[in-house]
Amino acid sequence: MKKYLFTLLASFIGFSSYSQTAQSILGQDIKQGEKLLEAYFTPMAESFGAGLNNGWYNTAKSHSLGGFDLTFTLNTVIIPNAAESFKIGNEFGGVFASDEPEASTIFGSKDVTLMTYKNSSTGIETSFDMPGGFKTPVMPLPMLQAGIGLMKNTAIDIRYMPMLNVGNNFNVNLFGIGFKHDLLQWIPVVGDAIPMSLSFQGGYTSLNTELKISEQEVSLNTKATTINLVASKRLLMVTGYAGIGYNSSTTSFSADADFELSGIKFEEKVQMDFESKNNLRANVGLRLNITLVTIQADYTFSEYPTATLGLGVSLR
Repeated sequence: MKKYLFTLLASFIGFSSYSQTAQSILGQDIKQGEKLLEAYFTPMAESFGAGLNNGWYNTAKSHSLGGFDLTFTLNTVIIPNAAESFKIGNEFGGVFASDEPEASTIFGSKDVTLMTYKNSSTGIETSFDMPGGFKTPVMPLPMLQAGIGLMKNTAIDIRYMPMLNVGNNFNVNLFGIGFKHDLLQWIPVVGDAIPMSLSFQGGYTSLNTELKISEQEVSLNTKATTINLVASKRLLMVTGYAGIGYNSSTTSFSADADFELSGIKFEEKVQMDFESKNNLRANVGLRLNITLVTIQADYTFSEYPTATLGLGVSLR
């Protein structure tokens, strides 16, 4: 994980230190500049949200009182082709323009895009290079999760990763809390007759990143929420499970004043919230039970498809 995320940041370091003198973005133009940054970083924010909303469950059956599990999961988000570029055109009010119709996002081509910044007050134009991406098909997000059973077939799950330092320029930490509650127990007679488990599940995860790039402080915070209806059936050592639900995620971005984009820089502190991303999701998976050891694999169908692998221990 550390090497992968550091590679992501290396591409960003390359453009933030490109020029020694830069034209300042002033006044009302800053809002258009923030839209440009949002267009570039949004696929990363959305992929983080998709990855954080996966790996919460590998069965619909809740722990009994005192039961527990400890599971390591790797959620690998598959980057769609549409997330590799963004349109330029008149998207930025004529303040930022290019002869090219599109530019790369952080997940797109490594090629830079020549753009111009036109000061809306003075009409002075400044050329700059919009950075390319690092052209990757996937974004892996590993995490460790623990769950414990409470009363009434309810389980509480906790995700946690302490602040980790990646090189000298990147810190990341993660925290999440979720629950799972058995529904069939509330349907007398019928619930006992149904040969499967059915639960309501929900989870919330917050991922914080702190970047220091060419002495520029940059922070990203992604908050992801999911709610799901989960069904499962166990046959001998194999449990099949499926879920359908709803994903939501938001990301906030902040950077110090004088944040530079290879030829232009922001005159004031940059703070913005990326547009909330909400979508439906569905997933199917299998879990192999070997005494106390569990091995899981599932696939989530959504705008950012996600493949999940997990290894853990579980005691009902």
